[in-house]
Amino acid sequence: MVFENLEQVKSLSIAEKKANLNPENRFKLVKSLHRSNMMLNPLNLEHLNRLDSLNCDCVTLNLEDAIAPSKKEEALINIAYFLSHLKSTKSEIIIRVNPFNEGRIKEIEFLEPYCFNAIRVSKVKSEDEVIYALNLLDRNKEVHISLETKEAFNSLNSWQINNSRFTRANLGILDLLASLKLPQSLLKIENPTISYILSKFLIDCKTIGIEPVSFMYQDYKDIEGFKEFCKFERELGLKSKACMGPAQVEIANKIFAPTIEEIKRAKTIKEAFEESSKKDINGFMHPEYGFIDEPIYKDALNMLNSFK
Repeated sequence: MVFENLEQVKSLSIAEKKANLNPENRFKLVKSLHRSNMMLNPLNLEHLNRLDSLNCDCVTLNLEDAIAPSKKEEALINIAYFLSHLKSTKSEIIIRVNPFNEGRIKEIEFLEPYCFNAIRVSKVKSEDEVIYALNLLDRNKEVHISLETKEAFNSLNSWQINNSRFTRANLGILDLLASLKLPQSLLKIENPTISYILSKFLIDCKTIGIEPVSFMYQDYKDIEGFKEFCKFERELGLKSKACMGPAQVEIANKIFAPTIEEIKRAKTIKEAFEESSKKDINGFMHPEYGFIDEPIYKDALNMLNSFK
């Protein structure tokens, strides 16, 4: 727990929290496997108080559509207050800010001095917005986007940002369907339109060298439905998913983790190819995994690198 006495924190006014902010507070930031990305409402202090013990690979502190306009400032100050007192974390910390066209640039400017991994910009339409966010942040912080508009969905694969700090896109499929004027009733496993959206999103992200994160499954009580979507997305090639609550996190962590056999195969192929290439042999038969050549070797490297 961040605070032993949370009731005392609950009793503080916004002004009292502002008076006790410490943007100089630093803790070790986590960067490891990314299978689960749990959304957290910063108006819920019980949830914020677990920032140091969550089992998700990433936690996204959400300032956007789940927060009413009248509560935006309170949510922002709550984030800053807990980051001011956090001593450690097991998860990447990402802050989802509001769209720039809503005058929310000040959110990034206010949060920039604090310790966290990345800003996630909502409702992005063009690469210019990403570049602008990168310029607002220091060199130790990444920029992610929520891909929720038809403009970004159509143009993502042509973006030429060329900045290693632009690392991730999160698919906001409900907003995207609305932007495309398509009904949410399409959102079913193996619906051809949904399969196309997921496949295009995956390939476009990979084309420009960023990580794709699949959408949040809103029906958090439908555990089996969530599990089946995770399995389907993994078969498509996705490796991480937005989560709503610990139960979804547990499932995503299990399904998107590399299996023992996948790791064994990749390591064996890597070692066998590198040993064979020393003898100038780049194609050979392996007793367990059949014919191995350079494309097979590259696939093994990609698998090992993707789960670091």
